[in-house]
Amino acid sequence: MSVALARRELGGEGAPPVVVLHGLLGSSRNWQSAGAALAARGPRVVALDLRNHGESPWDDDCSFGAMADDVLAWLDARLPGPVHLVGHSLGGKVAMRLACAHPARVARLTVVDIAPRAYPGRLRVEFEAMRALDLAALRSRKDADADLAGLVPDWALRQFLLTNLGQDAAGAWRWKVNREALERALPELVGDSLPPGAAYAGPARLIRGGRSDYVRDEDLALWSARFPAGDVVTLPESGHNPHFDARSGFLEAVLA
Repeated sequence: MSVALARRELGGEGAPPVVVLHGLLGSSRNWQSAGAALAARGPRVVALDLRNHGESPWDDDCSFGAMADDVLAWLDARLPGPVHLVGHSLGGKVAMRLACAHPARVARLTVVDIAPRAYPGRLRVEFEAMRALDLAALRSRKDADADLAGLVPDWALRQFLLTNLGQDAAGAWRWKVNREALERALPELVGDSLPPGAAYAGPARLIRGGRSDYVRDEDLALWSARFPAGDVVTLPESGHNPHFDARSGFLEAVLA
């Protein structure tokens, strides 16, 4: 059963509307700046929170099918015409799944730094660090950063994880993502989101970061097989987050 996704309107009025799907442990909040920059160029831009993320409901089912069905239900209720679907990382996997299963709902597909394949071994450290953090003993976000540093030495990654840390009405610290359900689902979430033979024949673009290892040269044949009308844009100076690392080139690649 689908859940009612939260959305963030980022401006613009033009069609087709751009619908953005964030990555694992992210949210629509991560796309405020890049989304507003896209909207400034004309199209209506809406960023969604996937289930178990941001302000969207939690559910034990974290499968790609369930997440794609959530987005489809939101589109059917809010945007009946075809949309330009943009997905980053996990959101790219969901976007690929939806485009292949429901091509009439997608006018154009943009996948950001993720390939149609499995990623074994990814993301374990992040979840181990979140699980190890003693929320009951936590006094401040600064203390949380210090506690995470042993397992996550990269400052930027720690700050990203800490965007998911909040306090309830009583002041108790809690994760704003459904960490337990997402961690249980990791074997699927690091897998390929597409069933055998799935493909999308419409306009598609893969944007990859030249300094990222998420999309390798050998992955491009997999992309072409699944998305035969698609192309690839490499942003040489970008890592895994082109919407932050190479904003100008990213905007051009999405809207060109």
